[in-house]
Amino acid sequence: MLKGSCECGAVRFKLTGPMRPALACHCTQCRKTSGHYYVATAVADADLHLYADDGLTWYQSSAKASRGFCGKCGSSLFWHAAGSAQVSVAMGALESPTNIEVSGHIYVADKGDYYQIDDGLPQMETR
Repeated sequence: MLKGSCECGAVRFKLTGPMRPALACHCTQCRKTSGHYYVATAVADADLHLYADDGLTWYQSSAKASRGFCGKCGSSLFWHAAGSAQVSVAMGALESPTNIEVSGHIYVADKGDYYQIDDGLPQMETR
């Protein structure tokens, strides 16, 4: 089990099920909503338990997905694909230690021109 929250604490949650290794997404939407690239794990919807959600706001960022964030402090927290039974959870919102490692990079064709990816992990142009 892992616990997490937004920066101000208006959204607090725990993850109780198995989590996938983290992926770093470099797509334009993730970069714009997070301020850089977005690193997330994922769990089954049923394994995300909110115990404070006063600030939780969902934004339909495309026809394919919604993004959950705190409407009070602006923390980017969740990404949910339409019709999926899993939710992606921002690694930066989780309390340490997570014991989750980044397994690769996706949407590197969209990455910003101000940084390099040189950690030796697999890179996918899209997903």
